[in-house]
Amino acid sequence: MMNNIGLIIGREYLSRVKKKSFIIMTILGPLLFAGFIFIVGWSATKSIDTKVIHVIDESEVFAEVFDNSDEASYVLSRESLADEKKNLTSGDFDGLLYIPTLEIDNPKGVVFYAPNNPSINLVRSLQKQMNTEIEMIKLKRSGLDQSILDGLKSDLDISTISLSDSGDEKESSSFAASAVGYVGGFLIYMFIFIYGAMCMRGVVEEKTSRIIEVVISSVKPFNLMLGKVIGIAGVGLTQFLLWVLLTAGVTAAGGSIMTMTMMQSQQQQAEEMGIPQDETMQEVQSTAFDDVLGALESVDMGMVIIAFLFFFTSGYLFYGALFAAVGSAVDSDADTQQFMFPIIMPLILSIVLLSAVIQDPDGTLAFWLSMIPFTSPVIMMMRVPFGVEVWELALSMVLMVLGFLFTIWIASRIYRVGILMHGSKVNYKTLGKWIMMKG
Repeated sequence: MMNNIGLIIGREYLSRVKKKSFIIMTILGPLLFAGFIFIVGWSATKSIDTKVIHVIDESEVFAEVFDNSDEASYVLSRESLADEKKNLTSGDFDGLLYIPTLEIDNPKGVVFYAPNNPSINLVRSLQKQMNTEIEMIKLKRSGLDQSILDGLKSDLDISTISLSDSGDEKESSSFAASAVGYVGGFLIYMFIFIYGAMCMRGVVEEKTSRIIEVVISSVKPFNLMLGKVIGIAGVGLTQFLLWVLLTAGVTAAGGSIMTMTMMQSQQQQAEEMGIPQDETMQEVQSTAFDDVLGALESVDMGMVIIAFLFFFTSGYLFYGALFAAVGSAVDSDADTQQFMFPIIMPLILSIVLLSAVIQDPDGTLAFWLSMIPFTSPVIMMMRVPFGVEVWELALSMVLMVLGFLFTIWIASRIYRVGILMHGSKVNYKTLGKWIMMKG
């Protein structure tokens, strides 16, 4: 029996690993990911085109308020509103801010004209600068001094410490735990969808080609189903590990280039401001790397990696069996839609509920969702970086293994009949009969 399963696993694994599509996607995946990271980083550092804003201030209060920045340059205009509107439409400048005579206690009537919808940041900047000036006027009128109010402000920063049962203290970071958990859970979610669908399509292709009728005559349906699901899981795990290694290499090379570019930019700004270059280099390094590494050190990455590999694999095995069962019950990909929704609904629900789990990772909802095999791969991955009791993690793993064995048994019952059925319409009642059928 084990020999047959091993042969099936080897066949499923090698037949897919040798395909050109697997090799191409294995190479393109890291490049696409690195390109995505590069575009995000480039867009964040790219200078914004400076907008020229004309200001008509009939109140004569805000003449010296607006400060030029990389986003906008302000020009005080003495022209009439009608003339400036005509100039705006001709493209002489990018925006027109009209400020009528205002009542300081009830400022209304300010209008910003632009050829197209202005950016949210620009409008907020205008509002903030005007509101600050109005507040200053009110403070002066009330006799209060701005320096007194500034002295009343406080900037409190609360550090978080995890306290173990033995009394050991360890610095923690909720942001790092949330980021690591969310990325891990989302990767598992995507892996199940991609390779579960691959498993389903593989079964449909074998069924339509009638190859499976020869194979099933010498192999039990349960063994065939188990070998197929595990073999495709090996393909996915191999591709994922290669993606990790290649992505790490590409992003490390690209990251070093981007870091040097950012440092050179910081050095140029430091020279213009008269700040020593050594001080600038130290500041960039500490802000760019030390904070990130310090946050990640607060997370038990060893436990995270172990949990990720387990739920990464077991989650696929659990759902892969169900996807294969659907593939054996239908004759084409188009017929799979009616059976797919009940299977993928728990996965979608687990992603939707991640925000609730982040709010209370040790709560009742998070606990039960991390125990139910349909949702535990994603939810438990979200909880692990926050720190989970060993017995909870062990129980979730045991339930996951039992859930996989149950789904593979259910799937094999459907598979043994459905793989030989052609041209017949299948519904949930039919699937129930196949599961209960003896022999």
